[in-house]
Formats: sequence, C-alpha cells, structure tokens
Amino acid sequence: MTGSMACALQRYADLDRRLLAAVRGIHILGAVAWPASLERRMIDDFAHARFALPDVSYRRPELAEARAELAAIEREAGGAAQTDALGDYLRRTAESWRIAAEMLEAVGSTGVTAPSIALYGKPGDVIPGSHRSNLDAARYFVELSDELGADLLADDIRVDIPSATLRDELASTLDGFFGAGVIAVELDAELTAKAAAGATRIRLRDGTCFSEYDRHQLLAHEAYVHSLTALNGREQPLLASLARTSPRVTATQEGLAVFAELMSGAIDIARLKRISLRILAIDMALNGADFVEVYRFFHERGQGVEDSFHSAQRVFRGVPVTGGAAFAKDNVYLSGLLAVHTFFRWAFREQRMDLLRYLFAGKLALADVLSLEPHFADGTLASPRWLPPWMRHAHGLAGKLAFSVFINGIRMGRVEPDALSASV
Repeated sequence: MTGSMACALQRYADLDRRLLAAVRGIHILGAVAWPASLERRMIDDFAHARFALPDVSYRRPELAEARAELAAIEREAGGAAQTDALGDYLRRTAESWRIAAEMLEAVGSTGVTAPSIALYGKPGDVIPGSHRSNLDAARYFVELSDELGADLLADDIRVDIPSATLRDELASTLDGFFGAGVIAVELDAELTAKAAAGATRIRLRDGTCFSEYDRHQLLAHEAYVHSLTALNGREQPLLASLARTSPRVTATQEGLAVFAELMSGAIDIARLKRISLRILAIDMALNGADFVEVYRFFHERGQGVEDSFHSAQRVFRGVPVTGGAAFAKDNVYLSGLLAVHTFFRWAFREQRMDLLRYLFAGKLALADVLSLEPHFADGTLASPRWLPPWMRHAHGLAGKLAFSVFINGIRMGRVEPDALSASV
C-alpha cells in the first residue's frame, strides 16, 4: 500500500469515527415511541368501542450540534465522492443521519412527514424495473390474500408459544450458530413490537404468545439478518459505522430480512398481507385519514384489536394523529423486499453471485455492494464472518434464483387450463 493510499484510508477512518460520535444521540424509534401506559389504556378503550384520538406528546431532541457536524462530514467526505466509493459511502451516510436529525427535531408535527419520505420512500414510488408502484404491489398481495382467505383459515395457525419458552428455544439455537452468549435473548414488558433485535440482544415482548411462524421469522429476519449483519459490521477494520443501521440502508436491511424469510420458508401470505396493509395505511394517512380511521381499516381486514392498534400506531409515530401526515418507515418492508429480490436475480443473471455475500458484511445498501466491491476484493473491507444458513449453500441458492428468473417470463394471463393438463 502506498503512503498516499494509507493516508486516504486513515482520513476515512477518522471521518467514520466522527460520524459515529455525531449520531450517538440520534435514536429514531425511541424519539417517536409512545408510552406503554398510553397504549394499554387505549387498547382497552378501543376493545370496548370507546374510540378517541390518542393524545401523544413528544420530547424534541436538541440535535443542532450533531447536524452541524454531520454537514461538515458530508463536505469533507464529498471531496472524493466522484473517485472513491469510501468517501461517497461516508457522504451519503452522514447526509441520511442529518435528514433524520431534522426529522426528529420536528417530532410531533407534520414536519416529520417529508424527511421520513426522503429516508424511507412513499407508497407511490415506482418499483425498479417496473412501471408499477409499491402501492400497486401492496394492493396485489392484499387482494391475493383475501382471495385465499377461506383456505388460510384451515391452516389453523396456533399462537401458543409463551414468550419465556420461545426465549429459551431461540437462545439455544443462537448459541449453536454464533457461539455461546454472543446474542442474548431477553423478555421486555415495555416493548411495543413483538420483537426487536440488535447486534448482541434480541428482545421479546413479555406476556405475549408466539406461533411457529413467529419463531421461524425471528430466526430468519431478526437473528440471521439484523443481528448477523451488525455482528459482521463489528468485524470491519476500517468503517465501524457498518455495524449500525443508518437511515439510508433501512430499506435494504428490512428488505433483505423479509427476503430471508422468503428464502428460508419462514413467510406466508398472511405476513405479506400485513406488510402490504401498512403501505395502504400510510397512503390513507397521507391523504387525510386519522388514527381511528386507520385503526378501523386494519380491524376490518382481519386484525385483532391490539394488532390493529399497534399497526395504526406505526403509521402515526411522531406525527399528528388527525390525518394528513405519516411516519413512512413501514414503506420499506415491501419496497425493500422487491428491490432485494430483483438484486439477487440480477446478480444471478450477470453471474455475480459473489456480490451477494457482501450484503451481509455489515449494514449496507444495495448500491454500496456494487460501489464498494473493489474494497472488499482488496481486503480494505472484510468479507462476512457469518452467513445465514440459506446463503451457505451456493448451489441451492442458485437453483432457486434460476427457477425464479425463468418462471418470471411466463405470463399467467396467457395460461390456459387445457394447455396445463395436456403438458403432463
């Protein structure tokens, strides 16, 4: 390595350290969270048909100093943006955190909407490689699920695994995969979501029962993507920020996690319906629906009182509940899934399966995998230490992608039943 190259890498390492220090006080979901006591009281009210708009107050963080530092990092990293992917990665990452800081400084107002859309997209965004939008995809999956509804009821999915039992089962499995004690599994009575994952801890909502589908999804989605990429990010010798999910990589990270559910058989049509309903609900809120109207939307489509409340809550985190505003994060689950699935198929078609491994080397966006590939190849960035079980078998993955690429060319509107029966 030449002296100038070593100097450039040290400069990027210094900027990366400054970036992590600047964002230490930026906690997006924490800043928009609702008190658990309010949730419990309102869920009880809604269960007894006592409908009223929630009265939620937020504490706006003071992030002016962080924003100024992030803007400085953008400028300093941007000087090499056109010639070096590392500088471009740092510039884009600092920019996304700066936008997030601006969003949180507006928490409780409609001012959250625009920056949240800038970070997470919106329902009307066009799907890459298609003329259809995320909203079109959401409607498709909801309609398909509804058409299959009668058959799905026969599956008799039981939600009968106590949180403590699931905690013990997950801990045993993860100890066997990552090593004893690398990831702790804990119960948390204050958790809004049913589960949440960090690099070394997975939390389950205490007092909640889970299904076998939940168990498989927690492993495929939370442990083998969110925790795994965070742990691999901690192994990076140059960019420690790859261990933390920046706002600009959220769509890829969540899309990759849902894609992992798909590839490992841990997803069902009901799950696709749930994430699709959230996109429809964001669109409703943006177009003026209030919290009660969005709650009723979820409830009328088969969700229970508690799930409907939490689903509506996700849409209105950090924004007024009177309509016309939304927190757009839940747009990323379906849009990210579609983008990641397309990326995997593209990598297979281009015979670049090697690129797919880099997706797990830290918290990366799809564009980062392409731009940073030379730095993985020369060892500046470390290849992933851990890979999900379904990624370890290249031939099996290639087989699934080959089938997917080919079958995509079949137009279902042209399929005639007689032709099917004549072909077998």
